[in-house]
Amino acid sequence: PIILYQLWSFIAPGLYAHEKRLAFPLLFTSVILFYAGAAFAYFVVFPLVFGFFTAIGPEGIVELPDITSYLNFVLKMFFAFGVAFEIPIATVLLILTGATTPDDLAAKRPYVVVACFIIGMLLTPPDIISQTLLAVPMWILFEFGILFGRLARREAADPETDEPAGE
Repeated sequence: PIILYQLWSFIAPGLYAHEKRLAFPLLFTSVILFYAGAAFAYFVVFPLVFGFFTAIGPEGIVELPDITSYLNFVLKMFFAFGVAFEIPIATVLLILTGATTPDDLAAKRPYVVVACFIIGMLLTPPDIISQTLLAVPMWILFEFGILFGRLARREAADPETDEPAGE
């Protein structure tokens, strides 16, 4: 969020009024989505993953992870889920910049689902639970990105003025 604020402070003075109206909700939403991803990891993924890891351990073994390993794992998962929850923002930006269309993205849906599971495999521990808990929300957020991209595209196609925001 701090980096996004600094980026916004640098870019905002050069934007047109209609661009500012579109960019501020995207910036605000991206912060909310990042925190939502971290909260999803904390409240949903961690209890299931840690429960799975303790359940597969042999009887009589006490799990005593050191704080460095635990902190590295938790921060990696927070970052992975936070960035994964930014998919709607990336999708909307791709649509608004004209790099692609919502129909093209919808046509590539099977490839996106496979890519979600591959990314889930690479970013999570080697168990199917955490992989699925990352891949399924990524796919759902991709679908929301297509939906919001269609809505934003309609709104951006009808700008009121094309004057700089400072004038």
